[in-house]
Amino acid sequence: MLTIVSGGQTGVDRAAVDAALERGQPCGGWCPEGRRAEDGVIAERYPLNELEGGGYRQRTERNLRDSDATVILYFGDLAGGTAATRECCEMLGKPCLLIDATRVDAGQAAARIAAFERHLQPARLNFAGPRASEAPAAYAYTLQAVGKYLAQRGPGD
Repeated sequence: MLTIVSGGQTGVDRAAVDAALERGQPCGGWCPEGRRAEDGVIAERYPLNELEGGGYRQRTERNLRDSDATVILYFGDLAGGTAATRECCEMLGKPCLLIDATRVDAGQAAARIAAFERHLQPARLNFAGPRASEAPAAYAYTLQAVGKYLAQRGPGD
């Protein structure tokens, strides 16, 4: 059964977990010590493990190491932590699907994610991308794209 993984930051991370929770899909991942995110403390309703002594970069690396593949949703440019996530995927030799949300609508993104998953058959699929302050549309876009992708799979598949 597929588990959706993210670090719980606002934007892409949070939306991926919310989409999984809404559809009863197993989800989890690592978050920084103190459950830190740009909007404060990540709510306990998110089934994330605190990475003792870890910050954002360490959280990202741990989620990548513990996942079989990563989907990176971005908005025009790979920058900051999103670019670092891609670099870390390359460094670790982990498969990575890049989707530019400025060029691909949420339905097309869902189809690309589904094809990526069918090809790799990961047990743990990590989602990453910009936080809400860097890409205001990230949460809504990701919730829709991941929601459509999970709806195609069926509950808990």
